[in-house]
Amino acid sequence: MTRNYQSTLSTRKRKKIDATPFDGIKTPPRQNIFLLPLMWLICFFKTRKYRLKISKEGMKGIKPPFLVLGSHHSFMDFYVTPLALFPHRANYISELEGFECFGEWIYRQAGCLGTRKFISDFALVRNIQKVISRGDIMVIYPEARYSNVGTNSSLTLSIAKLAKLLNVPVVTLVMNGNHIQSPIWNLTPRKETRLSARLKCVLLPQQMKQMSAVQILGVLQRELTYDDYAYQRERKIAIKYKKRAEGLHMPLYQCRECGKEFCMDSKEEKLFCKNCGAVFSMDEYGMLSSSKKDGEPCTNAPKTLTIPEYYEWERECVKAQIQEGRYSFAQKVRVEALPNSKNFIALGKGFLVHKEEGFYLTFTEYMQESPKTLFFASRATPSVHTEYDYRGQGQCVTLSTSTCTYFLFPLEEEFNATKIQFAAEYLFERNCILG
Repeated sequence: MTRNYQSTLSTRKRKKIDATPFDGIKTPPRQNIFLLPLMWLICFFKTRKYRLKISKEGMKGIKPPFLVLGSHHSFMDFYVTPLALFPHRANYISELEGFECFGEWIYRQAGCLGTRKFISDFALVRNIQKVISRGDIMVIYPEARYSNVGTNSSLTLSIAKLAKLLNVPVVTLVMNGNHIQSPIWNLTPRKETRLSARLKCVLLPQQMKQMSAVQILGVLQRELTYDDYAYQRERKIAIKYKKRAEGLHMPLYQCRECGKEFCMDSKEEKLFCKNCGAVFSMDEYGMLSSSKKDGEPCTNAPKTLTIPEYYEWERECVKAQIQEGRYSFAQKVRVEALPNSKNFIALGKGFLVHKEEGFYLTFTEYMQESPKTLFFASRATPSVHTEYDYRGQGQCVTLSTSTCTYFLFPLEEEFNATKIQFAAEYLFERNCILG
């Protein structure tokens, strides 16, 4: 148990626990006009040393209200977006952990709408409509999770349906460099990074009237495609940070040489397998070079490969396991509940099972004596939120109901958030096709 977690526990013991669900119906305020100059100033200084360059395409004559769909790389996104939208103010969708961390009052003054990830939230849709109807900009990061390896995630049809429903211009904000600057698996800032962002109007209301939701989704998926490591190589951004590969074993958990899972580790600029000894050296431009421990070439792993290529190979391995009936997950987990913007509630041990039909989470709810089991159907779970070191507590995944988010931390070996995410995404896709 880490010192950070022990400190968190002692703080919670002193605080009175509040289990009241978050009020998602409350109308979100407009961004506080008096706080805006301070927000812009903070964003300017946070991005200044990374030489942020913002370009705009097709934005002539586009005025609020409109919908902005942004790529989602890291926390840096929240400093870049307000500058890209300057001088307009906007509302933002945020997960409740941000409210809990920084305080509900400040988040609402910043124009944030609280929600939970990967659920159907009709109250949120109504509040989005209110934002648009009063003439403001609505910003959504539809991937709903920081990028694991600097590439985009698949979007769901719901975002296309929302765009069609709102009947306002749809603008994409594709950022580059944010993941490289501080990857989710190692948050140490890379000072050499250079940032860029492109604001582009991709769909007008009159266009969407003639399009199906599937066609709109195709446009959005294409426009929100990105690869931060390709951007790094194209811009010749050399990352000198000596420990640039440390933490990479969390998204890249399976050996590309011997195929064994949960055997990878990393140190300084190297990712390596503890089973067969294969080494993958990360150069200054984010490329991986493979070799055996003795320096000889690997037999199965390519001599050079990109981090996204490695990541997608793992995804295909998980798909194959599911298709062949070899995928299974059933482990003890530590459960923390976040019912609102005020506090986490420690619920002790639970048991998480993942099958083709969905997730089963068994645990004892706060102030209850008997355990219960929640079911999260695959067809209603497009993905899971993954964390690699959540507030110093290590890896976790989250599952949400309409009234609570459950943070699930491993109590056993062979737990990897990325693999669980891959399985959830493929099972959602397969259930939707079959169903």
